[in-house]
Amino acid sequence: MVLTQLPPKPDFEALAASAPATADRRTQILALIGNLVSSWSNNESLFIYVLMILMRTDPASAALTFATLNTTRARLDLIQRLAKITIKDKSLDRSLSKIIERFNETTHVRNEFNHCMYIVDAGGQITHTQSMRIVQTKNSLHFGETKPMDEVRLKGMVKTIKDMTRINRDIWDFLPRLENHLRPASTATP
Repeated sequence: MVLTQLPPKPDFEALAASAPATADRRTQILALIGNLVSSWSNNESLFIYVLMILMRTDPASAALTFATLNTTRARLDLIQRLAKITIKDKSLDRSLSKIIERFNETTHVRNEFNHCMYIVDAGGQITHTQSMRIVQTKNSLHFGETKPMDEVRLKGMVKTIKDMTRINRDIWDFLPRLENHLRPASTATP
């Protein structure tokens, strides 16, 4: 007998037959994941306008700079460094730092659901996620953490989506403040 470390192959016919009974729950989970992803993407994209203002350039040039940096971390690092040399108002600088900090917190949740394997039971219900990260402890190295897709987790997703919505509104409120701060004194609005 050959031993394997692979999980058992799902019974795809049985899953297909029983999946309609769990469709509502699966749809709810997939809708939450979709909301997480689209809300996060919209928020990340708004940082193009922060970059545009900090660089005192046009939207296309800011988008080109933004897209050239291939990670969110690199994009936000550039924004934070530009802010340090550009923003003279400490309150405004703190506002930007707080927005970025809150965005990074939501990024962890988005990444958790964007970079995992979804585990389903025999009825096709999503029961757990399996992280794609390697977890290293003092004495071992193992494949990522498994977490249940229970009500607590779903409520956490809803909370994160609400947090992302608030971040989106806060970025929109921040943009004109930043723009006004960096306008030459002769053209700044009161």
